[in-house]
Amino acid sequence: MPELPEVEAARRAIEEHCVGKKIKRSIVADDDKVIDAGGLSPSDFQASLTGKTIVAACRKGKNMWLVLDSPPFPSFQFGMAGAIYIKGVAVTKYRRSMVNDTDEWPSKYSKVFIELDDGLEFSFTDKRRFAKVRLLEDVDEFVESMSKKKIAIKALLLDQSYLAGIGNWIADEVLYQARIHPLQIASSLSKEQTETLHRCIKEVIEKALDVGADGSQFPSQWIFHSREKKPGKAFVDGKKIDFITVGGRTSAFVPELQKLTGKQLAKAPSKPRKKSNKNSDDEEEDSGEDKHAKKKGRNTELQAKRKPKTSDGNKDDGQAKETVKMTKTKQIKVKETSKKRVKASHEDDNEDAEDSPKKRAKTTKNKHEKVTETSKKVKTSQTNLQQKRKAKK
Repeated sequence: MPELPEVEAARRAIEEHCVGKKIKRSIVADDDKVIDAGGLSPSDFQASLTGKTIVAACRKGKNMWLVLDSPPFPSFQFGMAGAIYIKGVAVTKYRRSMVNDTDEWPSKYSKVFIELDDGLEFSFTDKRRFAKVRLLEDVDEFVESMSKKKIAIKALLLDQSYLAGIGNWIADEVLYQARIHPLQIASSLSKEQTETLHRCIKEVIEKALDVGADGSQFPSQWIFHSREKKPGKAFVDGKKIDFITVGGRTSAFVPELQKLTGKQLAKAPSKPRKKSNKNSDDEEEDSGEDKHAKKKGRNTELQAKRKPKTSDGNKDDGQAKETVKMTKTKQIKVKETSKKRVKASHEDDNEDAEDSPKKRAKTTKNKHEKVTETSKKVKTSQTNLQQKRKAKK
């Protein structure tokens, strides 16, 4: 998100190009998620700006406001993607806020558009709608109390009520440059560490301002360039970057250089050690019999674990053995019965296969005998009939 350098770059651009000029026209978006006008309508907000002269552009932390020749004063909290654009003037190259030069003007993302009396135009845009635009009667509302807190230094740096203007990447950068672990309790820092941290905050912010908050021009040895890479693939100066969550924010640091100190060092969880083999000296002291006894003991223990449990813990495993024996006997009987059935089935099939021709021959013979017998009966009947006819004659 835009942080102190980006906001300061915007303030300087307004100061250079807009201070001393009168607001000729203004357009305020009808977006109550971004525009917090204290109940004023967009038209009333516009009316409070039009006709007034910009006296100064000020900043407190990551908040910027315009001092007009009379209150109220418009303030801009940049949020995740807020940005100031002056038509025809390069202000910022912050990639998450970028609006293409070919887009319509004012941009569809514009929340406050202002035209000055000399024709110059500028706009406050917000692509993600996390910014806030307010009207303030007193700029002292930006001055917040300073308090010392016993919390992780990274979380404290992000606390705008303590030190306004430092965001996530700047906090990671200054802690890396100062070689301080992000989880180190702020109150536990030594005087030397505190002085180093203060110096690094100034150096990082000033360097970012010198290049107009253009990240591509930040020093190559900054952790900034690798903090968004995937874990395991993030390195700075050949040293691995790890990621943890501090104060609800992902924090990048170099474990090799940023170590916990004091009481926190003792409480820091150590890395899990790999399981190692038994010490070689101990192995030499163990005789062959000792090793055999230990191995036998382990085998006995393993066998005991594998024994089936019984309802009575005092009984031996005789019942379990008997159960196993009965089970095996049943299995043998089932196999034998199955074999007999298969054998009988095969024998029946063979017998049927062998007897089939015999049965067919026997059946044919019986039929032939029946035909012959019937034929004889017919002949006998005919003979008797002829004899009766002759007797009548």
